[in-house]
Amino acid sequence: MSSSTAQIKLLIVDIDGTIAGESNQVSPRVKAAISAAQERGVRVGIATGRMYKSALRFHQEIAADMPIIAYQGAWIQDPATGTIHRHCPVPVDIARELVDYFEQPTLLDKLSIHVYRDDCLYVRKINPDTELYVGRSGIAVTPVADLRTILTERPTKILAMSEDTTLIQDLLQDLRRKYTVDRLHVTTSVPIFLETTQSGIDKGNAIDYVAKNLLDITAENVLAIGDNYNDVEMLAYAGIGVAMGNAPADVRSLADWVAPPVSADGVAVAIEKFILNS
Repeated sequence: MSSSTAQIKLLIVDIDGTIAGESNQVSPRVKAAISAAQERGVRVGIATGRMYKSALRFHQEIAADMPIIAYQGAWIQDPATGTIHRHCPVPVDIARELVDYFEQPTLLDKLSIHVYRDDCLYVRKINPDTELYVGRSGIAVTPVADLRTILTERPTKILAMSEDTTLIQDLLQDLRRKYTVDRLHVTTSVPIFLETTQSGIDKGNAIDYVAKNLLDITAENVLAIGDNYNDVEMLAYAGIGVAMGNAPADVRSLADWVAPPVSADGVAVAIEKFILNS
């Protein structure tokens, strides 16, 4: 652990599995702890793989006062002003290659493919997986017969979803072999989501951008809390990186401290330990 509690000036939290569990709601205790941290002068923001539109409700619910870091960091926007501080979409040629890859005959019926462009979601067809996703995300979806038709402009993210978590892991490894890190960032946010964004884009990089450019602070002033593989970079970046108790074992092993799971208000416990009881 490289930071003392007295230095924490920015609190960054993930949404799913961190401030919101199965209920898709933020508990009163977590809200109260975040509010108490703000009363201590700590700024609060969200970093998520979700769309900006989908993250907005949570931003409002916890009364966050920093721009939303959405799409794993590819989109940073301030709800108060509407200002988009950073948008780093996937190049069109790589996006087209990804759609071709996910739609190859052996995968076509096994995956739901989501293309995000201009903070809108496009799918080939609406199936039960997509309906479940849309219901949890609270956003609209547009079916298009051929996803390539919307790739005239660069998409922010392309996601492949499957209940077959072994398939997702196989595709993750295959895409990481096909695309070096300087061409594409590939990660999983939950075991059924394979997410691709522009190279060099991750939550750690995005928090660094926000900390330096908007607050003039450094990594040691940041407390970051997350629960999955797409949180690894931000946990490594932050002065204090906290993993939730419900995080995979190898994610927990990388954290400075492990909080109780989301079902036990782990975010509140972490805030109490590192900010309120300092």
